[in-house]
Order: sequence, then C-alpha cells, then structure tokens
Amino acid sequence: MLIRNEVGSDATMIRRIVTEAMQLLPQATGAEADIIDRLRRDDALILSLVAEDRGEAVGYLAVSMSRIGAESGWGLIGPLAVLPSRHGEGVGSALMAEAIRRLRSTCKGAALVGDPGYYGRFGFRPYPGLRVGDCPPQFVQALPFDAAEPEGELHHHAAFGLTQEG
Repeated sequence: MLIRNEVGSDATMIRRIVTEAMQLLPQATGAEADIIDRLRRDDALILSLVAEDRGEAVGYLAVSMSRIGAESGWGLIGPLAVLPSRHGEGVGSALMAEAIRRLRSTCKGAALVGDPGYYGRFGFRPYPGLRVGDCPPQFVQALPFDAAEPEGELHHHAAFGLTQEG
C-alpha cells in the first residue's frame, strides 16, 4: 500500500470514499465530503493523504491547521475514511501513522474528535481542559508532540460549520 499526497484527479474518488465510509457512522451528517471540498477550496488542508492499493484509492485522511484556545500550530485530523470493503486491513492505521509522522515536523501536536478506543492506540487521549462546544469530552483528543497539556477550545476551520468560542 502507498500513502501519498492527494492529486487533482483524486477529488471524485475521495468524495466516494468519505461518503461510503461515513454512512456507517451514526453521527455522520452526510456533509463530510462537502467539508473536504470547502477545506480544499479555502486552501486550508495542510495534509491531504490518499491510501492507494494496486492503483486504487482505498482510504483518505485530511488535516487542517487549528488552534487550541489561543495556541496555534495544531493539526486537526479529520475526516479519516476507508472504503467499507477495506475495513480491518490496516488502511486507516497506515494513514494515521503517516499523518502523525509528517505533522511532527510542522505542528505542536495533532488533535481530533473521534472514538477513543480507536485513536487511543496512536497516542491520542482526552485532556481535562480540552473541548469542542458541547461534544462529550472523551471524544475530544490530542497528541501533543512535547510535554504541553492542551487546554481550551479545539478550533475547527469554518468549513466544518461549527459555532465556536473565540
């Protein structure tokens, strides 16, 4: 499997992967592919990774720049999507490992909103002062690349459509 940067011709396949993968999640809104399109349009993606196997795109991971409270320099991971037919084959893990590897050289840390059981194995964990609106705190997680303990609102790009505190 090859993890590579998105190229222009990937946009349609990325929409398909994200849409099919997110349909399996009860919290999905159906707008996840549109979020990626808006991030791309606003040049807000700092990483846009495609997992390719034998010439076929099978997974996708987006990272946009974020801040926690007043502290900028965080990479916000999401969405991460894998074709349902490829679940359990390590595609998502490969995308996460590559994203974390790349972010270590450019960001203070990585953050996301997601399943603690899944993302915990990559070192993500909730922090007492880390939040996103009224999202249950166990789902708001970070992986600092230094000893800092993130505290404050995890800010998302406007493409996510969230109303957030200053």
